Amino acid sequence: MAKPIQIDTFKEYQYLSEATLSADGRRCVYVQSQSNAEGTGYEHDLRCWDFDQKRSIALTSGHKERNFLFEDAEHILFPADRTGEDEKAAKQGKTQTTYYRLNLNGGEARKAFTLPWKVTALKPVDGETLAALVLKDLNELQVEGLEGKALDKALAQREEEKDYEVLDELPYWFNGRGFINKKRTWAVLVKPGTDEAQILSPKYMDVRHLEISPDHTKIAIAGPEFDSVNSQTSVLYLIDRASGERRTLVPSGKWSFGHLGWLNDNQLAVTATDYQTWGSSENAKLYTIDIASGAMTLLNGEDLSWGSSVGSDAKLYGGRGWKIVNGEIWTLLTWDNHSELTVFDRQGQRRALTTAEGSVDFFDVQNGRIVMSAMRKMRLQELYELKDGAEVQLTHVNDAVLAESYVAQPEKVSFTNDGVRIDGWVLKPIDFDPVKTYPAVLDIHGGPKAAYGEVFMHEMQYWASQGYFVFFCNPRGSDGRGNEFMDLRGKYGTVDYSDIMTFTDLVLKTYPMIDKHRVAVTGGSYGGFMTNWIIGHTDRFACAASQRSISNWFSKSLTTDIGYYHNMSQMDSTPWENPEKMWGFSPLKYADKAVTPTLFIHSDQDYRCWMAEGLQMFQALKLHNVDARICLFHGENHELSRSGKPIHRIRRLKEITQWFDQYTDHLSVLEPEEETENETEL
Repeated sequence: MAKPIQIDTFKEYQYLSEATLSADGRRCVYVQSQSNAEGTGYEHDLRCWDFDQKRSIALTSGHKERNFLFEDAEHILFPADRTGEDEKAAKQGKTQTTYYRLNLNGGEARKAFTLPWKVTALKPVDGETLAALVLKDLNELQVEGLEGKALDKALAQREEEKDYEVLDELPYWFNGRGFINKKRTWAVLVKPGTDEAQILSPKYMDVRHLEISPDHTKIAIAGPEFDSVNSQTSVLYLIDRASGERRTLVPSGKWSFGHLGWLNDNQLAVTATDYQTWGSSENAKLYTIDIASGAMTLLNGEDLSWGSSVGSDAKLYGGRGWKIVNGEIWTLLTWDNHSELTVFDRQGQRRALTTAEGSVDFFDVQNGRIVMSAMRKMRLQELYELKDGAEVQLTHVNDAVLAESYVAQPEKVSFTNDGVRIDGWVLKPIDFDPVKTYPAVLDIHGGPKAAYGEVFMHEMQYWASQGYFVFFCNPRGSDGRGNEFMDLRGKYGTVDYSDIMTFTDLVLKTYPMIDKHRVAVTGGSYGGFMTNWIIGHTDRFACAASQRSISNWFSKSLTTDIGYYHNMSQMDSTPWENPEKMWGFSPLKYADKAVTPTLFIHSDQDYRCWMAEGLQMFQALKLHNVDARICLFHGENHELSRSGKPIHRIRRLKEITQWFDQYTDHLSVLEPEEETENETEL
């Protein structure tokens, strides 16, 4: 008999990221992560799949190693503070990053060099030079170069300034990064072991892309450049290494770039959105850029969803999603309800290399060898080699953890609403008996430009193991179906609400063993918006759990990191152009109609959907005598359910499940837990 998945089983999952092949294709180095024993964070170690030996080899055991790069076919570099020198420097007001070198043939990692910045990415340019992306606080530039009493005075002033924030830019904070006012990512050329350094980017540019030409003579950098309000459009500069000249190829103000790379020494490829026309609401198209003239030419104009949008709470980090090899563009695309690896030839014609249900999360290709991380057949992440069109599983790091567990298999339920096909799925509960009746959970994804697919979701599988039916769908607004399908501008809570409610009706009809009076609803981010919207428009659900939600488009668009550009675009309005429209799309407007007992989950460092969104809706329900509760997690952000501290992820799922149990009259197998200092209950 299969065992139920437990609330904390995810602590045993192995999370893979950053898979990178050596130049000769004989080795693949990757990061393997897992929850630490205390549940307060995650441990990260480097491993190497050796294709000659057909086995995985541990490279590090410090539990903090990530963001590595190949120096050559046999050596990797990775940042680490093994002696505490970087931490000591920080206390002295200096910023630095130390790199270690490791020989893949054996031996201990040894200190290679230290760079005088906080480095976020490093790329080899030639045998001596490296290109780095480094974080710079423009407010601290005046401290650089100071010594003695002058430095002491400047450090004392900085210590005093920790008690307040001065904001004069948009955005001033960003989810997962905190306050970012006057902080930029610069591009720098360095020669380790020397004092030689060349800053490639302008002071106010925030570099998102740094690519070296195949002949190593030119460097392309791209990203927004601003000193007050980030317009989210990209400027593209070309730097000539010999002369140091920086030339504008594509000016800011029109295009927003997704991916960038060199097709050859004279031509770049880029995915770009016409921001003036669509804002952030259009799928990017594929262009080439001539470096002599800066002319952009459409290479593929198909309506495609770039990257993998198939969500799961059993992934932690990512890896490569785009690479140019011999003039061909390798990339991930979300297609319908799955993501796949695709290649574009020199004429812009594409061919899919994978088409299976599930998700391809990242990949690499080198010397004819293809590796990728994928989630297949409701299993957890593993590394695969794509060989002669077949996916050959390399690692088996997650085989044992679910070997004896009940994993519900998705049963697809598709229907047509307003002439549009909508896909959904149903998970049956453990020990399912068709003559019994069961409670159920409707789970709504975030985005809304995201997608559910046939991939493993811990929270859904846990609820199925607790005796719930779980059902979920991809309503209009979801990714993978083109611009028309995903465009919800000025339509939130209309066609998408209709799709979700029609889907709910169909599931209840198709599975009569679900007790329609014992159905709960939940969702996060956009799913939180929709949960808030649902409770103000229907009383059909026994209870609701609204997570990292949106309740008021005025506060959402004027407080959060993406609000001032993305949310105003999504509302197709601003608070001043059409306030009635923005209020009409705000769930808070309808809170006085709500009767559904609702739990709110929020985090105080969630700058994507700031905690004011949950607090407003919670307070409105309490004022109207609706059973409501909020659990506010301290120190967590928008990613609580996916990469938050494991102990917080457990508490979150316990809060939601106990709420469902209480209002669906379902037998709880959970014991109450004492409140800790890391969350606040109201």
